[in-house]
Amino acid sequence: MTLNRFGQVAFAMKILLIKFWLLIVIIVQLAACGEYGWNNPYAASDAGKNILYSVFSERPKHLDPVQSYSSNEIQFTAQIYEPPLQYHYLKRPFVLIPATAEEIPVVKYFDAEGNQLPDEAHSDDIVYSVYEISIKPGISFQPHPAFVMNEQGDWLYHALSEDALTSIFKLSDFLYTDTRELEAEDYVYQVKRLAHPRLHSPIYGLMADYIVGLKDYAVKLKHAEQNRAEGETYLDLRKYQLEGIKLIDKYTYSIKIHGKYPQFLYWLAMPFFAPIPWEADRFYAQPGLVQKNITLDWYPVGTGPYMLTENDPNLRMVLEKNPNFREEYYPSIGMAEDEKNGLLKDAGKKLPFIDKVVYTREKESIPRWNKFLQGYYDVTGIGSDSFDQAVQLVGQGEATVTQEMEEQGIRLETTVAVSTYYMGFNMLDPVVGGRNKRERESARKLRQAISIAVDYEEFISIFANGRGIPAQSPISPGIVGYRDGRAGINPIVYDWIGDQPQRKSIKTAKILLAEAGYPNGIDRKTGAPLILYFDVTARSSEDRSKLDWMRKQFQKLNIQLVVRSTDYNRFQDKIRKGNAQIFEWGWNADYPDPENFLFLLYGPQRKVGNSGENAVNYDNEEYNQFFEKMKNMEDGPERQLIIDRMVEILRYDAPWLWGYHPKDYGLYHSWYQNVKPNRISNNNLKYFKIDANLRETKRREWNQPVFWPIALISFILVISIIPAVRAFRRHESSAALRAA
Repeated sequence: MTLNRFGQVAFAMKILLIKFWLLIVIIVQLAACGEYGWNNPYAASDAGKNILYSVFSERPKHLDPVQSYSSNEIQFTAQIYEPPLQYHYLKRPFVLIPATAEEIPVVKYFDAEGNQLPDEAHSDDIVYSVYEISIKPGISFQPHPAFVMNEQGDWLYHALSEDALTSIFKLSDFLYTDTRELEAEDYVYQVKRLAHPRLHSPIYGLMADYIVGLKDYAVKLKHAEQNRAEGETYLDLRKYQLEGIKLIDKYTYSIKIHGKYPQFLYWLAMPFFAPIPWEADRFYAQPGLVQKNITLDWYPVGTGPYMLTENDPNLRMVLEKNPNFREEYYPSIGMAEDEKNGLLKDAGKKLPFIDKVVYTREKESIPRWNKFLQGYYDVTGIGSDSFDQAVQLVGQGEATVTQEMEEQGIRLETTVAVSTYYMGFNMLDPVVGGRNKRERESARKLRQAISIAVDYEEFISIFANGRGIPAQSPISPGIVGYRDGRAGINPIVYDWIGDQPQRKSIKTAKILLAEAGYPNGIDRKTGAPLILYFDVTARSSEDRSKLDWMRKQFQKLNIQLVVRSTDYNRFQDKIRKGNAQIFEWGWNADYPDPENFLFLLYGPQRKVGNSGENAVNYDNEEYNQFFEKMKNMEDGPERQLIIDRMVEILRYDAPWLWGYHPKDYGLYHSWYQNVKPNRISNNNLKYFKIDANLRETKRREWNQPVFWPIALISFILVISIIPAVRAFRRHESSAALRAA
């Protein structure tokens, strides 16, 4: 249909009016959003609430405390579960204090006949050590459906029918919850779970060497599992006695270990020894729940200050205050500088301070950084791409925030991490590990050559902005056994020149490579280039440069490095099965003792076959013997000499490319208070405090909507139709003249 000239004008005006109305609607909507912040990623109903906002990058695989052993998991589990002991939040060096225990247990020593020995008895005379632990009465578990009984005293949810399960998709779908008091038996039950045949606890191998009868108990449970009745899914550990653990009364239990092991107290501050109620184990064993992923690995149950109320590990995870949390108070004493730094303002106040913690998954550092600057995350680490924007060095290399950060009230907290990052060589691999004596000698020289070629000084400078020191052994600075200066260098990789270490030349590395059977990176047997495989977790775009850098390090030796990237959970499976050749990993100390680093290379702790923490499957008989002697010793010159010899063996064998020890930098907004970072104590959320009103004020100030682009668009819309109207009028005028 053809419009006449009046219809065309009317049509054009109608289009213009529609555009204006749409523009007005958009402006009104954005102006309404501006009251809260139109770019705010959170619900308007959460404004001003006592909520902490943080991030996580890797989804946790295990939240069951008997299996969980990764840093991305313990940030959750440490807030939910309560072992008997914990670390004092403010004191340094780290000091153990009671958590649920009444007091720090006093160890008693016994000989083979059961006679008690004096505290100063020599370790060779001590056959057994007994730790008796008394817990505080009146502590309750978080609300959970596993504890619910009906009026007849039967468990309401322990035998769910198929019909009952049709409406259950997540834990919160259960209508009722209940609680009960924490008992010593809950701790006994968890220790027994270390040997459960289906759980594969990563510390079973280590604890089986210590806890009396744990190995036999594992065999007993395996036999019971194989012979359980058809359809029976729950293995009731209460029916099977473990020699090394004894229930004394409702609030007291004891653990009996072989020999003397002073570090065992540290283990009592870890989630592995947190309580698990048998009711929860029974509840989660139901096949219908397992099929729906309603398990202890997904929905933990504890007595800690927080409970997990939302678990969507691809998007976000939410912790909320446990309404049944016991009476605990902020410490009233600390170090000399703590009062000056405002860390004692809340002394004696009831914990926890924060009602809710929202963790959002952020894989990329740039959106994480931008949201932090907008006030939508309360804390952030510092990536290399934002380091110069955030940090400046003053004085004697002291780090502080830039003026831009200071104007926003952002502060920098630093601490030397009791950690190490390393590159591991799978000792079961025929190329980098070797299967026989000849192959092992070749592989050792290959590992030594690579250790020289990969320049971690350069890595720290480029990718960590100087936040770290090259590692010379597994032991981190600040731990007994660490050597500094000339006495501490790795002579396989460094020479001591001019009062400082200097990395050996690539020429030296190439000589070792040729001796290994790969002159100039060519396999002497086959004539083919040497290709090695590097397994890493799934990487964001920002990490590609790191991988390119690593390839170049291997290219110095004419070795081709093939990167195999995967997600963290699958990466863990590859390491557990020994399917990786070379990989990078790290270790955060569980407790401040060299044994916690040196056990990572102890043969019986091999990952393959033993499910231990020796991820490279290194097994050196001499090293193992020294470790077994060193682990039970008190600190002193004799222990230091043994540690020195162990480190010497490790440097020669080079099962790790030692990497570096990081220094942690964290940025915190002014409303985030009571922060004293460390990586030993992980249950720190209960001490943190948020000034939600200040945060809301700052968010509004930093996220004011900008309307001038809309005005510009309006102007463009208006002027865009003017030429069309003018052209139409000229056309009509011309037609009128022709008609005349």
